[in-house]
Amino acid sequence: MHIRVINPNTTAEMTRKIEESARAVAGPGTRLDAVNPAMGPASIESHYDEALSVPGTLAEIAEGERAGVDGYVLACFGDPGLDAARELAAGPVVGIAEAAMHAAAMLGRGFSVVTTLDRTRGRAWDLAARYGAGQTCRGVHACDIPVLELDKDPDVVDRVVAVGRAALDRDDSDVIVLGCAGMADLCGKVSAQLGVPVVDGVAAATVFVQSLITLGLRTSTRNEYAPPLPKAYTGMLADFSS
Repeated sequence: MHIRVINPNTTAEMTRKIEESARAVAGPGTRLDAVNPAMGPASIESHYDEALSVPGTLAEIAEGERAGVDGYVLACFGDPGLDAARELAAGPVVGIAEAAMHAAAMLGRGFSVVTTLDRTRGRAWDLAARYGAGQTCRGVHACDIPVLELDKDPDVVDRVVAVGRAALDRDDSDVIVLGCAGMADLCGKVSAQLGVPVVDGVAAATVFVQSLITLGLRTSTRNEYAPPLPKAYTGMLADFSS
């Protein structure tokens, strides 16, 4: 099977980190590649960033369909463009927030999300409600490290651990969800220090996509996720016409 992991931002170094996390759980028969769009924001930390990341992400989905990709991971915790990607892709598409929250709900009675900036907390709460985790998600907490600073901050593990420990106590939760694809490489270190399961959505989504493909399951096209109706697009979106 061929899985494509899409980092919706344009930062190649983050894409490499995401790929390492996905490859660590890819099965022996899985061909995996990780890509990022040629256009879009360098990081996604606002609704504006998220909206402008979607065209480039959908272009990667379309290219993947031409290349025969069997399933996709959307590796941004806002799950940008997930519904649109499911309209385009023949195989399953899983967002990392979606996967992480579902996995966390299987590991304890409640989970807390540790994310990057405080301004992204609302989006995480929105997704928890969408994915039926409104009761299981007991808190969303920010460590106030910008996405592109995660690799540069020498104290990043200590800061995430400190926020995570406070979240466990405050929320009385059992599991931590890392709320950014750029935190994927922190999972093992944070879990070792906190002594609880810590879920990286990149790894979880990769395993979920593999499992859906193995089961022969794909997104239903009966109603909303049917392919979009052909029509013309203009201006910078002219290439998206169908």
